[in-house]
Amino acid sequence: MRTKERNSGIAKKFRHIVLLVLFCLCLSCSMGMAESPEQPAYLHELEDLEQQYQAVVGVYAIDTETGRTIAYHEDKRFSYCSTHKALLAGAILQHFSLADLNEVIHYSADDILSYAPVTKNHISEGMTLGSLCEAAIRVSDNTAANLMMQKLGGPKVFKDCLQEIGDKTTRPVRLEPELNTRDGKKDTSTPRQLALDLQAYALGDVLTDEKKALLLDWMQGNATGDNLIRAGVPEGWQVADKSGSGAYGTRNDIAVIYPPDRKPIVLAILTTHKDRDAKTDDALVAEAAGIIVKSLRVK
Repeated sequence: MRTKERNSGIAKKFRHIVLLVLFCLCLSCSMGMAESPEQPAYLHELEDLEQQYQAVVGVYAIDTETGRTIAYHEDKRFSYCSTHKALLAGAILQHFSLADLNEVIHYSADDILSYAPVTKNHISEGMTLGSLCEAAIRVSDNTAANLMMQKLGGPKVFKDCLQEIGDKTTRPVRLEPELNTRDGKKDTSTPRQLALDLQAYALGDVLTDEKKALLLDWMQGNATGDNLIRAGVPEGWQVADKSGSGAYGTRNDIAVIYPPDRKPIVLAILTTHKDRDAKTDDALVAEAAGIIVKSLRVK
């Protein structure tokens, strides 16, 4: 009899323990569900944009007013294409003095690439280093970019310069125009890293105020970005950007955006497609920029 009572008591205690454990598990699950935040609307909007354009989109935005960041495929590698020209100019400004920008760089007709709208007109007299930087950024002159890279010391030195500002990601290997084609990790970076690099050169303490102003002036005069990030921000906002395009319909833009009466936003938008012969989509970049600006709730 005592054995039965003892067993009954043990069974009751066991049931109580099981019920208590189940209650705790249910409570934990319900609390977890209650505390789990909904995905930001911009994630769904960017996913829809990818579906609409049958593309891959990568975004990283830094609001220097609030410190808030917005990210989507931020660590995915993309071919950086001509966006690197802004960072290359930053590296030139970092390692050469303003007086050095007046040095005349001579080159020959053999150096002229198929897209060289400025350098092709100055073969006889050459161009100053500063003028090459301006041509590379404002009209994306490929010969100017290669001459800048040569002056800096080549892609390996460019990579070292980026590492000096904390970039362990970007992989410069080739020159224009080969760098615009996919080849593994060669000449690739991520939206996050390009935004951080641009922030370091244009807004950070890597360059003097005078050099930062010069870099931003070149970028504000960019003639190849009107249909990209600039087209996606409200009227009256100032944009300093550098665009890029390449195989697989790759279309990129990195920018420092100035809303009125507040600190700037740094934004990198990189896009590509699966088909090598796909066309670039300027509207894709512009729409992505609009989504990001709306999500930052900048007034």
